[in-house]
Amino acid sequence: MKEIAFVFLKLGTIAFGGPAAHIAMMEEEIVRRKNWLSHEHFLDLLGATNLIPGPNSTEMAIHIGYLRAGWRGLIVAGVCFIVPAVLITLFFAHLYVEYGSTPQLGSLVFGIRSAIIAIIAAAVIRLGKPILKNRFMIVLSAVVAILNLVGVDEILLLFSAGAIGLLWNYRNRIQELFLLPLLSGTLAVQSLPANGAATGASLTGLGLFFLKIGSILYGSGYVLVAFLQGGLVEARQWLTQAQLLDAVAAGQFTPGPVLSTATFIGYVILGLPGAVVATTGIFLPSFILVLIISPFIPRLRKSQLMRGFLDGVNAASLGLMLAVAIMLAAVSLVSASSWTIFLVAGFVILIWKINAAWIVSGSAFFGWFFSQL
Repeated sequence: MKEIAFVFLKLGTIAFGGPAAHIAMMEEEIVRRKNWLSHEHFLDLLGATNLIPGPNSTEMAIHIGYLRAGWRGLIVAGVCFIVPAVLITLFFAHLYVEYGSTPQLGSLVFGIRSAIIAIIAAAVIRLGKPILKNRFMIVLSAVVAILNLVGVDEILLLFSAGAIGLLWNYRNRIQELFLLPLLSGTLAVQSLPANGAATGASLTGLGLFFLKIGSILYGSGYVLVAFLQGGLVEARQWLTQAQLLDAVAAGQFTPGPVLSTATFIGYVILGLPGAVVATTGIFLPSFILVLIISPFIPRLRKSQLMRGFLDGVNAASLGLMLAVAIMLAAVSLVSASSWTIFLVAGFVILIWKINAAWIVSGSAFFGWFFSQL
């Protein structure tokens, strides 16, 4: 147990760069250095995490802890991987609430906001490469982006796209193909009951909101931004557009899972209790889901049914990320300096693949520099 705690505390402290980087570091530590798992078994776990909602790298840590030491290892590995990012994000949130509105920090935040849009756009490009060979999935991503921009609910779009992807995967077995466009059109125009603009935030409402997200969030952690935009900025109005960008920036600047952004947001909305409730809500489903599916991993990985659903969900996730990047750009890229930071950050990310933490730091400097001109 001590060894599990040490390994995942270390990974949670140094693992910058998003889920792909986190998983690469885990493979190096768990498979190559410690030989806890074979390379094939590690890939089995990775395939399983792609079939369930939640943060992939966090779920990998939880899976490995469970295989190493049962349910106690599951808890220790998951908590130790999450805690460093949560504590660092909590510290940033406190500084933000205390000093975030001062002119001295305003110029730094200005640069960071422009860079965050570039980071999200670059993630869409990188993650979209596997689906470029599939025209149907490209069209599905584009449709989801458009529907989200006009106000269709994110959760509905994810599950609708998953259903469409499942049907598309079985298209050769469906005799009445004309039912597919009818089904997709019906799902797209429906709408879930609106949450409505909230008059005030509550711990219960905040906890349920993040618990819902943690239970259905597929794809990159950046898809979280789409849910936050729709749920907290537009529907409930508990968060401003500027605060959302600042929260994402804080999540980028810290190691560990990007979903620690929830800690920052909870603190901004309802202080320390809000941070605890939001963090617990968004990560709790991952622990439960891993505990449930572990015995079924071999079957899930080989299931054509689940692969089809996942293809559709991944396409929708990219569409949601694209939509939120467009919405954020419309608000933040309003000057020559903001466009300059955005374009330079995007170029650096795509060409040199520099860690996002360095991009955020450099953009903060350039934001300050432009403010002095």
